[in-house]
Amino acid sequence: MQTKSIDEINDSADRIVICGGGIIAAAIAYYLGKRGEKTIIIERLEVANSASGKAGGFLAGGWGDDSVTEQLHRMSFDMHATLAEELGVTSYRKIQALSTAGGQRHDADANMLSKFTWLDRDIGKIALLDSDTAQVAPRELTEKLVQAAQAMGADVIIGTVDGMEFDNNNEDEDGDRTVKAVIVDSKPMPCKKVVIAMGPWSCQAEDWFNTPIPMEGVKSTSVLFQQKQQTHPTLMSEPAALFCAGDSNDCHLEVYPRPNGDVYICGIGGNDYLNATQIKQLSPQDVQPNPERVVAAEASFGQICSMGDSHVDIAQACLRPCPPDALPLLGPMPKCGNAYVATGHNCWGILWAPVTGLAMTELILDGEAKCVDLKPFDPARFVAKDKLVRRKRRGRHIRNNEVGEQW
Repeated sequence: MQTKSIDEINDSADRIVICGGGIIAAAIAYYLGKRGEKTIIIERLEVANSASGKAGGFLAGGWGDDSVTEQLHRMSFDMHATLAEELGVTSYRKIQALSTAGGQRHDADANMLSKFTWLDRDIGKIALLDSDTAQVAPRELTEKLVQAAQAMGADVIIGTVDGMEFDNNNEDEDGDRTVKAVIVDSKPMPCKKVVIAMGPWSCQAEDWFNTPIPMEGVKSTSVLFQQKQQTHPTLMSEPAALFCAGDSNDCHLEVYPRPNGDVYICGIGGNDYLNATQIKQLSPQDVQPNPERVVAAEASFGQICSMGDSHVDIAQACLRPCPPDALPLLGPMPKCGNAYVATGHNCWGILWAPVTGLAMTELILDGEAKCVDLKPFDPARFVAKDKLVRRKRRGRHIRNNEVGEQW
């Protein structure tokens, strides 16, 4: 992927700058590009370096029903299918989701077990959880969104955003300021608008804009077994996402076989919780896996599938952006006339990325989002000092029922 230095850009004052190089930033750049905007993406290390390159990529359209995120789930789920066709995303496919638990095989549904022969060990319970789910490899989708945006005129700059430079002569009657430039590696880059989409590191913007962006980073380890179709050939013809009950290793495994034969596993426990101060001090490359949880994942997976007898090929960790109310921040930056924020997607960042990109594009260019209602996700909800926002359970749910690991 082609990148540029800040010195190679000479027309930034007429362009929208997007801070961040994950899937949310990529989707915003893509949909802005479809409207004729040649954006500038600023990423510290590389595109999809953090959670967008290490997430599981599970997609569920109906799991937000009867909640404030229903529109995000439903619309974005359908948009993924369209994007996969438009961009040639080979890792996207429809799958079903299963609920499983360890135990004696004779206690499980024999007919259901016969459909998933790669689950060749102790399965005491297996049931259909949802027949209409899907998956995608997040890194592939993120990179293809950025490449498509580049084909429409976007540029990617590798650099660190240090802050904002404001136009002190352009403050409106409500006291709203205007960003004149984004400071990148200590150099000002003029811009016409700016979007903060840096995942958990978006909390740095609290200091730049003097407005609260409450964030907790949930650091989770995940593992990847690669090319397992060679030892388990039915893996390719019997795909399903597994949501496993809690086990003696403190795991609630989520198992995602991928179309290329890899098996991605998360939900292996041992999460670390970082406050905003800790996030600001942490570099993305310092988000490392917990070796003890890698061993636990191997042991737990080995109880239900003989693939677990081998060691994992890749152990990794990501930092999920979790606001205290478990809802994303999508909207204008408070008290700033030309800045926006899109972050805090919790465990649904991959699913919600397309609709976030479209909604933010409409907001930025048209003044309001038409595809979904963004009012529940307004970043200004945290501005009132006397408003107590209680922390909610932030794992996956089907309607109000918890599914898998919670945090």
